[in-house]
Amino acid sequence: MENLPRALRQPFFLKVTTGIFLGFWCLLAVFPIFWIAVMSFKVPVEAFSSNPLAVIFGPQTRATGKGLSLLDLIAGIAMLVLAVRMAMHWLPNAVRRHAPASQAWLGWIFGVVLFGAGVAVVFLEWLPGLLGVLNPALGPLGVPLIGLTPEHYIAVWVENEFYRNFINSLIVTTGVVTISLSVGTLAGYGLARSHTSLAFWILIIALIFRALPHSVLVAGYLPVFIHSAEILRPFLGDAAPTLYGQPWAVIAVLVSINQPFTIWMLRSFFQNIPSELDEAARVDGCNHFQAFRLVIIPVMWPGVITTGLFSFLLAYNDFLVTSLLLDAQNQTMVPAISGYFNRETTTTDQVEAVAAAVSITAPLFVLVLFFQKQIISGLVQGAVKG
Repeated sequence: MENLPRALRQPFFLKVTTGIFLGFWCLLAVFPIFWIAVMSFKVPVEAFSSNPLAVIFGPQTRATGKGLSLLDLIAGIAMLVLAVRMAMHWLPNAVRRHAPASQAWLGWIFGVVLFGAGVAVVFLEWLPGLLGVLNPALGPLGVPLIGLTPEHYIAVWVENEFYRNFINSLIVTTGVVTISLSVGTLAGYGLARSHTSLAFWILIIALIFRALPHSVLVAGYLPVFIHSAEILRPFLGDAAPTLYGQPWAVIAVLVSINQPFTIWMLRSFFQNIPSELDEAARVDGCNHFQAFRLVIIPVMWPGVITTGLFSFLLAYNDFLVTSLLLDAQNQTMVPAISGYFNRETTTTDQVEAVAAAVSITAPLFVLVLFFQKQIISGLVQGAVKG
């Protein structure tokens, strides 16, 4: 910083203003997430205590023999730092080394699944088992310092079968992201390479459709989903399904909502890729689809990742569409958590609801952690006109 020219240095006032706004944002956004995460590991009487020190240190939780010792904290932090560093450096290098460029997405899927499974085994099996042997032998170092209990997470995921809601959310988000990106890349590429005014008006109409309230689309689709068995019976016979209450109904509506935005965003990314790349691929013997798949998509990968993340967030965080179109058996996580909070509950049930709310934030952090470089590259690529 000292070697920067004077004209490029940040004024002191700007540094202070930036620090104030960052602190304000942390207070409004980051602190509540941290606080509910702490609450979710305490016994109910401490989770809602008016004394913040009781919530943080959990003396009553510690009195039950459940907590983290100094050794637990040191080992846990060390393993967490190691896992983050491996996710940021080792995993991307492994994917690039073992997965062909044209199948990088498949390499990332396998890499993330295997890495996540390995981290889960270490944190849930090996590390607790090792620390369970070492803590009693280390005297004061093995005595719990901070009260902590995972019983609320066990109750949510095992006793209340919250994993079913997670599977339903996974089905919906996978369907929405896959269809949105498949259609969006082809449509965005076609519109970016089209030099007629028709492409512009198609995009404008699509964005107007995107601006419609979600409830309007749900109301329009609802009669079709309710009577889908009658509509499909001439084609499928007695096997014709009723789509109302099923994940496919939600996927159809969310794709309709998300697709205009996906097309618009991917079109902006494609416009930054010189058309000379297409021409060079054609000269080398590729047809249009081969040039698109083998040359353009690898260059577009950061943009595809960024657009896929926005599509994932739409489907993952949706409440209105999923709560209106899914039955209780196929409910996703967000409406299920809303049901936890809305019913008449004891403090134990409320802490379990908090634990469920904390659980759904973990995949978001994992996604950003794994794909941070692609996301930053994609946002920069979409913001700069080449």
